[in-house]
Amino acid sequence: MNDLQSFDARSGAAHGEPLRASTPESIDAAVLAAAAAFDTWGSSTGAQRAALLEALAAALEADREALVALADTETALGTARLNGELDRTAFQLRRFAAIATRGVPFERLDDPAVAGAPPVGHPAMVLQRVPLGPVAMFAASNFPFAFSVLGGDTASALAAGCPVVVKAHPGHPLLSLRVFGLIQTVLQAQDLPVGLVSMVQGAGVEVGVALVRHPLIAAGAFTGSTRGGAALQAEANARARPIPFYGELGSINPVVALPAALQARGGELATLLAGSIVQGCGQFCTNPGLIVLIDGSEADAFVAQLATALAAQTPHAMLTSGMRRAFDAGVARFLEHGAQALVQQPGSAQAPGPQLLQVSGAQFLQQSALHDEVFGPSSLIVRAASNAEALAVLAAVGGSLTVTLWGADTESDDTRALVRGAMAIAGRVLFASVPTGVAVTAAQQHGGPWPASTAPMTTSVGDAALDRFLRPVSLQDAPGWLLARQGRPC
Repeated sequence: MNDLQSFDARSGAAHGEPLRASTPESIDAAVLAAAAAFDTWGSSTGAQRAALLEALAAALEADREALVALADTETALGTARLNGELDRTAFQLRRFAAIATRGVPFERLDDPAVAGAPPVGHPAMVLQRVPLGPVAMFAASNFPFAFSVLGGDTASALAAGCPVVVKAHPGHPLLSLRVFGLIQTVLQAQDLPVGLVSMVQGAGVEVGVALVRHPLIAAGAFTGSTRGGAALQAEANARARPIPFYGELGSINPVVALPAALQARGGELATLLAGSIVQGCGQFCTNPGLIVLIDGSEADAFVAQLATALAAQTPHAMLTSGMRRAFDAGVARFLEHGAQALVQQPGSAQAPGPQLLQVSGAQFLQQSALHDEVFGPSSLIVRAASNAEALAVLAAVGGSLTVTLWGADTESDDTRALVRGAMAIAGRVLFASVPTGVAVTAAQQHGGPWPASTAPMTTSVGDAALDRFLRPVSLQDAPGWLLARQGRPC
């Protein structure tokens, strides 16, 4: 298995000593420890789960200075962004602590007995949920706190009563180790099994594949590329006993800007969109990678405004040299398939310049290669000849985390059709602002039809992320002692 090396994201220089990849034996030990921890954690109280999550949030905050400095070295995301992300991560942990305290994992539906013959009559039944068991959690590269070792997947799984085995991302290995050390300290302080949260690591695919294949892993949670997620999902399905695999994958997040919105505030929207395209060097899963316009004078003016605003942006270094190469290859592929370059700012070895390309609606519909995600500070404008062609463009996308509709404020046949088209392919439809930024809240849906995610009926952000790691069980004519547990597994 491939060893790990931390790198300075800005210079590309090696940072620290190489790290040993997890062996098959250490992966097995981590999963066995998680399975042992499940014996008690699966039946833990909401108060116990909340106490752990609260302590983990406090541990992150107490080590903020060192964590943010290390994350900045390994990711080049900047201390302001990383401090905000640490705050978000602590907020997520505390939010799931509150969810556990309220007893959400133990909610049940009581269906009292009804006398008489079926179908009207039925026995007493109670529907409750039980945790799945050890979860394999694959950390993401682009959010080294919020979607990594102590991110939302870990927080929601622990709140559901599931131990977690984290596959650390090789893009920030030293940060992952430091956060994992904090977790172990908290577990020991609360006299909890150290296997409740385990971590494995490796630069190659072998570690992740071995983790998903382990027979004691009950579910997988993944944030990353479509290719990587699809491969792991195939492994999960190929097991003798397949398991649910919750993958958040690629997304191009179309922004449909209608003429009325562009006429009213095209300059403002162009500035807003340019900032969204380069935010985090375009390395957001909700980066607006596709801009759909209806041909006309409003579109002409907006394209000129957007090109000017985007050309003035200076993205920072990308997370890894591999992502930088993939970005260049993605832009080149679009150009090879007929895209016109509107903005092609030069960059450095680590930091690309912003890119803006353009095709017609007919080109986009004919060239499936133009439908791919280009992960980085770029966007593709599609000039549709009509609303009908704009709808066809949305349908060709297939699935997306988000669709943004600007100018749908007035109801009409066209706006209803566009809203239907957006809802058909996206988990979240926005009518103002830009898609970058995902609120951690009760009504959030961060997941969409393939290739945005592997399980579009679930979300990886927000309160409902908990539901992925619980399954329903119906108790029929249950004894009093079991009902007295009020939905807490025994």
